Amino acid sequence: MQYILIKRLSGLLCAWLFPFVALYAQVDTTTYHQLSGVEVLGKVRPSVTRKSTPLQVMDKAGIERLGVQDLSEAVKRFSGVTVQDYGGIGGLKTVSVRSLGAKHTAVSYDGVTVTDAQSGQVDIGRFSLDNVDMVSLSIGQADDIFQTARVYASAGALNIKTAFPRFEQKPSHVWLQVKGGSFGFVNPSLRYEQKLGTKYAATLNADYQHADGRYPFTFTNGNIVTEEKRHNSDIDSYHGEMNFFADWAKAGKMQLKGYWFDSDRGLPGSVVLYSDYHKERLENRNGFVQANYENRLNHVFAFKISGKFDYAWTRYRDFHSQYENGQQKDVYTQREIYGSAAFLYTPKEYWSFSLAEDVYYNTLDATTPKCPFPERLTSLTAVAAQYKNPRFTATASLLGTFITETLEIGEAAPDRSKLSPAVSLSYRLFPEQNLRLRASYKHSYRIPTFNDLYYDRLGNRMLHPEKATQYNIGMTWSESFSDLSLDYVSFSVDGYYNKVKDKIVALPTMFIWKMMNMGKVNIGGLDVNASAQLRLPASFSVLLDGSYTWQHAVDRTTKGSKIYGDQIPYTPEHAGTVSVGVEHPWLNATWTLMAVGDRYSLQQNIPENLIKGYVEQQLSFNRTFSLRHCSLRLQAEILNIGNVTYDVIRYYPMPGRSFRASVRFVY
Repeated sequence: MQYILIKRLSGLLCAWLFPFVALYAQVDTTTYHQLSGVEVLGKVRPSVTRKSTPLQVMDKAGIERLGVQDLSEAVKRFSGVTVQDYGGIGGLKTVSVRSLGAKHTAVSYDGVTVTDAQSGQVDIGRFSLDNVDMVSLSIGQADDIFQTARVYASAGALNIKTAFPRFEQKPSHVWLQVKGGSFGFVNPSLRYEQKLGTKYAATLNADYQHADGRYPFTFTNGNIVTEEKRHNSDIDSYHGEMNFFADWAKAGKMQLKGYWFDSDRGLPGSVVLYSDYHKERLENRNGFVQANYENRLNHVFAFKISGKFDYAWTRYRDFHSQYENGQQKDVYTQREIYGSAAFLYTPKEYWSFSLAEDVYYNTLDATTPKCPFPERLTSLTAVAAQYKNPRFTATASLLGTFITETLEIGEAAPDRSKLSPAVSLSYRLFPEQNLRLRASYKHSYRIPTFNDLYYDRLGNRMLHPEKATQYNIGMTWSESFSDLSLDYVSFSVDGYYNKVKDKIVALPTMFIWKMMNMGKVNIGGLDVNASAQLRLPASFSVLLDGSYTWQHAVDRTTKGSKIYGDQIPYTPEHAGTVSVGVEHPWLNATWTLMAVGDRYSLQQNIPENLIKGYVEQQLSFNRTFSLRHCSLRLQAEILNIGNVTYDVIRYYPMPGRSFRASVRFVY
């Protein structure tokens, strides 16, 4: 059975790779093609106001200015995003865009999507920001049509771009950094860059993280309030990454990446009725090798090819006298083989067309009872067309999906196929001003995970994919006013409406729960983003950023039910962030405020399920010293200044006031 799937995979790979190999052998490569339409405001800040679909960007300068230390902190500052955080440094963190759920959001790492076929959710807490150059979030179908088909398949995409080595004066660079803070947090890291001749370069990144996670929290039960301390919330993790870069000029560019992540953490569990006894442990081993090759053949043709092998091993253990031998142990092993090819054709100045084909093969092995050992082969084909001139952009795409599965035990889910269209428009109203209107539509669906389909007694192999429809209409504006000492001002507002059909939910059937296609959710909302940079006398500069999200995400499954018309769980109606940064050659300081409104932990919006909103503040200071051929950067932060007690997930208390500091030496 496995041999048949591998054979089919090999045939598909050969089928879509052959045209590109033949094209490369025939087309002249004497010119270099630069994609048109790239717009930059100021010196380093990329424009997001021209896009026909919402795009939010945080570059390395913004990450350091805000004092952001991990990826989830950066993502929380984007509008329209919900980060499910189970508390502590080692807690699971997943991202959901506009209440569509984490399983509809793709996470891309240097152009290749990170996946989890078992659960469908990616823990973004395992990615280090130490070597990240830019983090961006696109909602709907991005304007860049030269993408992998897997990106077309998502309702939103979180893109992580790691730093590219730059050699201006020396052939090598070294970064040494140590972070430390409350609750036993220690995080040393190393980055090394080496130039290898005129065409090649290599980088090495490694870091270790430890924390005991024993933070205090306030527990309230009726009129009784007690001070408690979190237990079994420790983590030890190792991360290593190697990159090899090649730039052959007219012959194209290539990047080869090897990645490894290893962690052992405690699962603190929920705090209910003074029961804080938890002995659960989770171990993760995840490694992958991926390669990207891109060639701009000439001003008309370009193509890129990506490949990846991913291995993920997870062991869950729970220690208790109720189990035989005193513990329960489950081991899960996932593997993925992935290949992608994308082709770009630009026949005229404003016209471009693309074709992308992705094929990937997933397996899951587990020691749990009645594991059927599923195997899945997926083919995604995306075609897109775009017209873009200085004032008007129109993009249309169509994604075709085909999936087939086999099991070693039992009957597999039926084959599934689907066509998913997307359309987006952007128009600049006045030639002399950067004021634009935009509108977009996208249809997508998410495939049921292996757990949804085959988990013991709970799974349902007849599940249909969730279908999501997204509508967006908005306005963007950006300008600079040198006379007023304003380097830039940008503003965007987007209203949206999403519908989810065949939502996969767990429902009781006789004596057990079962996964069913029973859910319908309507989501309406508003995203607002604003930013500005003001130059002041005496070398002072003030940077202002703000975002606001209103979401009305309600259940529309069954009229007359107790939950019909209620806000879906863990979705606040109101949320926003504000940050004020003051920069000066002697010291930089940033104050950040994050506010989240009331939410409900269960589907029924009653007082017993209410989770109160919260406001959290953070203060960060940093200073960089130049020392001949090297530099020294010092940073100190105060988190949760007001020592606010709150939960993101109910019964999973978040830390109160804490402190962090870091020292970075660059040579």
